[in-house]
This record gives sequence, structure tokens and C-alpha cells, in this order.
Amino acid sequence: MGALMASGMRMRKRARQEATLDAIETVYRARLPEFRRVAAAIVGDRELALDAVQEGFALAVRRRATFRGAGELDAWLWRIVVNAARRQRRTRPATERELPETIGAHGNGLPDAPSERVRAAISLLPERQRLVLFLRYYADLEYHAIADVLDISSGTVGATLNSAHASLRTMLEEVRR
Repeated sequence: MGALMASGMRMRKRARQEATLDAIETVYRARLPEFRRVAAAIVGDRELALDAVQEGFALAVRRRATFRGAGELDAWLWRIVVNAARRQRRTRPATERELPETIGAHGNGLPDAPSERVRAAISLLPERQRLVLFLRYYADLEYHAIADVLDISSGTVGATLNSAHASLRTMLEEVRR
């Protein structure tokens, strides 16, 4: 376990210095499932999410010389992939992005199945709140890394996450009534 942590620390230290092909590939191989989950949550479609991740990493490879090394390579790659997923979402026809017309027995516009209610409630959040939720819980990023990805302060990350939790709690409590 100690060797693995030391290896990870060396990878992070090396990754902060420059965006080499090896460093980008290392992050890609280590975090691909997280990149896919976050992209799928943003785009709303697994196949388009795969395209967004591939597009993001291809762009990162092409633009690796622009990485200044001021922050972590991970955060730089996350920003590129998140932006690629956001572009994918914008280019999808509106009918594909809308919530299903399923109205649950509660009459509040949210579906009856618990996981579908949560998904529907998340989709109703403002974009920044959704992105912070996805990066925190799907990608397991720390506040400072989310701040780097979204180009906001760590305090704003915390406040946004708190607002998202409060909104979800309110929406989902209405379902129980």
C-alpha cells in the first residue's frame, strides 16, 4: 500500500510539472471510469459521454504544450473533459435532453422509482450545481480540484454543493408528502 501511495505522489508531482503523453495516458488509464461517469451525467447519454471523453483527451494531447503546470494535470484534464461533455450536451437536440413525461403518483412531475426521482431532481438543478455534484460524488474530487476544474474558488464549491444539497432535499421531501 505504501508503494502505491508513493507511486501516486510521484505521478502527481511529475504531472504538475508538464503534460507529457505518458502523464496524460497515466491519468487516462487510472481515472477513465470516473471521466466516463461524469461525462455521462453531464451529457445524459453513455455513448455520447464516451465520445466526449475521447474528444477531451484527444484535445488534451493536441494542446499539451499549453499546460502551464500552475495547477494539477488532473484538474486541467477534468476541465477539458467537462467542457467537451458540455459541448456534447448543447449539440444534442432538445427533445433528447428533456425529462421523461412520466408523472408519478405524487403529481409533482417526478417519476415514482427512487433512483429516477433522484436523477430527475438532479437534472432540475442549475448547471453549476450539477457539475459540482458530479465532480464531487462521481469523480471523487476534492474541493480545490473542483475549483480548478470550474475556475471558481473553493469557498464557492462548498456553497454551491450546500445549495445543491438543500435544493435536492426540498425537491425530494416534496415527493414524500
